[in-house]
Amino acid sequence: MADYSMYINPLSTRYGSKEMQHAFSDEKRFKLWRKLWIALAESEMELGLNITQEQVDELKQYAEDIDYELAGKFEREVRHDVMAHVHAYGAYAKKAMPIIHLGATSCFVDCNAEAIMLNDALDIVLKKLVNVMEKLKKFALTYKDVPTLGFTHLQPAQLTTVGKRATLWLQDLEMDYENLMCLKSHIKLRGVKGTTGTQASFLELFDGDENKVKELEKRVVAKLGYEKVYGVTGQTYPRKLDYNILSVLSQIAQSAYKFSNDIRILQNMKEIEEPFEKKQIGSSAMAYKRNPMRSERIGALARYMLSLPMNSAITASTQWFERTLDDSANRRIVNAQAFLTVDAILNIYMNVADNLVVYEKVIEKHIRAELPFMATENIIMACVKAGGNRQVLHERIRVLSMEAGKNVKVEGGDNNLIELIKQDELFTAVWDSLDEILDAKKFIGRAPSQVVEFISNEIEPILSKHADLLGEKGDVKI
Repeated sequence: MADYSMYINPLSTRYGSKEMQHAFSDEKRFKLWRKLWIALAESEMELGLNITQEQVDELKQYAEDIDYELAGKFEREVRHDVMAHVHAYGAYAKKAMPIIHLGATSCFVDCNAEAIMLNDALDIVLKKLVNVMEKLKKFALTYKDVPTLGFTHLQPAQLTTVGKRATLWLQDLEMDYENLMCLKSHIKLRGVKGTTGTQASFLELFDGDENKVKELEKRVVAKLGYEKVYGVTGQTYPRKLDYNILSVLSQIAQSAYKFSNDIRILQNMKEIEEPFEKKQIGSSAMAYKRNPMRSERIGALARYMLSLPMNSAITASTQWFERTLDDSANRRIVNAQAFLTVDAILNIYMNVADNLVVYEKVIEKHIRAELPFMATENIIMACVKAGGNRQVLHERIRVLSMEAGKNVKVEGGDNNLIELIKQDELFTAVWDSLDEILDAKKFIGRAPSQVVEFISNEIEPILSKHADLLGEKGDVKI
C-alpha cells in the first residue's frame, strides 16, 4: 500500500518509464558489481593468482542472490556501501569471501558499473529518439504538400507547408542523434586501475609483472562486453563524462522544447492540436477548454533538464587531485534524474507526434487572410506583362493594401484587398486570373521536394540502420 506521508519523486511515479527506472535501479547496480567481482576473480585466476575454480563458480552461483536487508545491515555498521555488499556477497559465497574485490578499490565496481549503466540508458534514449523521428517522418510526408503560413518573428511570412515545418523539428532530432552516436562511440570503462589509478596493488599481486597487469584489465573489460578503457584515471572515471552525457540529453530536451512550443502556438491558432482524449478535462472551471497539456509537460520537463548540465560541470570542475567524495551523493541524483527526465520527454513526444490532428480548413482560412498581401508583387508583374506601368501599379496597390489593412485592423473585417483590386480598372488585366495567381501552392517553392529529399537522403538511412528499434508507442501515464 502506498505511503502518502512521504515525498516520492514524480519522475518515478508520474513520468519515467519502468524501463528507465530499472536502468538506474539498485538491482541493476548491485548485480553489475557482482558481475565485475566475478570478472576480476576469474581473470586473476586465469593469470595465475591463488584463486580456485571452485571459488569462481561459487561467486557465479550466488551472483543473482542479493540479500538487500543483510547488505543494509552491514552498511549501517561500516558506513561503506561497497564493503557492505562485499560482506553480503561473502555471507553466501563463503569459500570465495577471501578473494572478493582482491586488489580493487571501491571505484572498480562503482565507476565501471556506472559507465555501463549510463551506456545502457543511452541505448534506451536512442531507441525512443529514433521512434520519435520515425513518427515525425510519417507526419512530414503526409502533409508535405499542404500549404501553411510561415512565421518569422511570429509574424505571417512567406508560405511553407505543414510537412516542411515538421522537417525542421526532425532535423533538430537528427543533430541530436548524431551527437548521441558520437558520444556512445567514445564510452569507455574505468578499467582495473587501483586506488589512485596507478595499478600499484595489482602490480604487487603479480610480483611486478606489468604485462599481466595490463592483460588483467583487458580480460576483465572483455568479459563485460567492452574494449575501450581510459588510458589514465585517478580513483574515478573522469567526471567530464557525466557532463558530456548530460549535454547530449540537454540537446534532446532543447529540440523537444522547441517542438512543444510550436505545437502550443499552433493549437492556439486552431491549426494543429495534440491528442485530446474523449474523457479528458482541459480545465476544472472552463469545461470547453482543450489545453495542450502534453506539450506543456514536455516544456516543463525540458526546462528542468536544461538546468542539469551545469550541475555536472561544477562537479567535474571541483574534483581535487585523484578524487574527492563530494561528487557521490550529487551524482546519485543528477545522472538518474537527467535520464528519467529525457525518457519522459521522449515518451510524450512520441505520443504527440503519432497523434497530431491537423485542421486544414483553418489553415486555409489563415492563408486567405494573408495571401493577398503576399501576392501583390505577382499581381503587379502580371499587369506589367499586359502593358501596365510598374510604378503606377505599385503605388495603387500600396494604397489599396493600406485600405484593406485598415478594414482588418480597425474595422475588424476580413482582408478585402482582392475585392478592392477587382473594383479598380487599373487591374483589369488580371481580373480573370486572380484565382490562379492566388493559388497557395504557387507560393511554397520547393517545400514538398525538400521534404522528400531530406527524408530520403538523411532520415531514412538512420531509420533503416535502427529498424529493429522501431515500433514503440509513447506512453503518457497521467
